[in-house]
Amino acid sequence: MTERILVLAVDIDNDLYRKTKITGPVIGRNDNLKAAARLALADPQETDANTMFEAVRKYDQLKKAGYSVAVVTVTGAEKEGFVADSELSRQLDIVLDKFKADSCVLVTDGASDNRILPILKSRVKVNSVDMLRMKQAEQFENTYFTVIEKLREPHYARIVFGIPAVLLLLFAVSYYLNLGWQPPVALIGLYLIIKGFGIEDLLAESFRGLGFSIYRMSFVFYVSSILFTLIAFIVGYGAGASAAQSGVNDAVTVFAYGLEGFLFLFPISIGLFLVGRITDLESKRQRYRAITQATYTGFAIAAIVLLYLSAAWLIGQIYFWQLLTYSAVVLVAGYAISRVSTLLKGIAIRRTRIKNKQVVNDIGAYVGKITEVDPKHGIMFVKTDYGNVLRYDIDRITNISDRVIIR
Repeated sequence: MTERILVLAVDIDNDLYRKTKITGPVIGRNDNLKAAARLALADPQETDANTMFEAVRKYDQLKKAGYSVAVVTVTGAEKEGFVADSELSRQLDIVLDKFKADSCVLVTDGASDNRILPILKSRVKVNSVDMLRMKQAEQFENTYFTVIEKLREPHYARIVFGIPAVLLLLFAVSYYLNLGWQPPVALIGLYLIIKGFGIEDLLAESFRGLGFSIYRMSFVFYVSSILFTLIAFIVGYGAGASAAQSGVNDAVTVFAYGLEGFLFLFPISIGLFLVGRITDLESKRQRYRAITQATYTGFAIAAIVLLYLSAAWLIGQIYFWQLLTYSAVVLVAGYAISRVSTLLKGIAIRRTRIKNKQVVNDIGAYVGKITEVDPKHGIMFVKTDYGNVLRYDIDRITNISDRVIIR
């Protein structure tokens, strides 16, 4: 028969890479059998392995019937949504470029994998959807083990156990300190704001490579930074309380005393954090990122100095003309930091020698090959298999070895 059929298995959350380090797409009968076997050995309860076996079985049936057929497994990303859909689209384009399919048979183990249907239908005709269900489990038992398995995953465990535990702890501490119910409710509201506006993902991305480990030299600096931050809060609170007890009735002035006390020690915390971060990045041969981190920290300290001067002026420790003079000096210092950082970063990028290296993302998907590096602007140009040239910021690099890994 002349019809070319693609048998497609889908691993939407990329369990294949997370548990076996095999990257998608997996093309061909033998490669799919090997990948499915490795996944089943890594986690015998993983349904994606059974999906891949089912796809191979369907391939054999169609092959025996005389069709021109190929079997492929495509993977998404652990963080489902746009990231997973984009990765599925990229892998589908690679597969359909190699195998000009007339139609497709989709093999899936659940409703979440049906996210690929609109993406798939925009590229090829879908003849059927094969929904895989495990025969050995009854409905209730299947649901029970599914729930238990999901609760072992960190994402669902944080929601089901972590959030209620934090709420109970907050109310217990608030009751013990006689603070009432307002502080816990305020913290809950703050968390919902962070969650609702996506700030949580930004914070997680910022601290992803922080690496708190007792086996690293940086651990001492990170812990010291946290301790100095706590001490700075205590000193700031004490300064504000002392001002209020001494007869200062103006709330703004009391706040200024507290802010001045806090900012007196807080730069030490930032400096310790910077030393730990640079130590980590230097150990990973990422001097350009260490320079960037130092630049951000320099700007942060400059901003803290401006706040400190403003608090000192509000209290009456300095005159307004002194505030303007010192602020001008701080701004000039910030500009000098920016210029020196650009110069040092350019030198570090030139010494990195990443040109002509292959680039993969943090979920193991191949992106392309670095064709050019712009040290002045901190940009690298990556050419994909389709001939497209993509621009990436150098700061997106998370590791460099025989290839470059970006986030």
